[in-house]
Amino acid sequence: MTLDYVALTILVVVLLLVAYGVVAVWSLPYEIAKQRNHPHQDAIGAATWVSLFTLGALWPFLWIWAMAYRQDSGWGSSSTGADSAATNAIAQLDSRVTALEKMQQTS
Repeated sequence: MTLDYVALTILVVVLLLVAYGVVAVWSLPYEIAKQRNHPHQDAIGAATWVSLFTLGALWPFLWIWAMAYRQDSGWGSSSTGADSAATNAIAQLDSRVTALEKMQQTS
């Protein structure tokens, strides 16, 4: 009789741990979005719960959506040479505009 209660207790504990593990794994896209300061982190969080109830149909897409944004580089995972060239061109134009504004103020 005592072994029945021990077995039942172990079964309940294992089921609770499995349920906790499933929720923890399912919330990974939201945690990634929160860590990256994603602009859509609330939507990703809500969609993870929807995905939990639809047995993971949306989960891979939520993972990709959360990973696609980085606060330092925006959408996309790496900055290419074209991005840095555009940044340099914008910096040069900004300095030229600043020089022209100074020239206009002095005259």
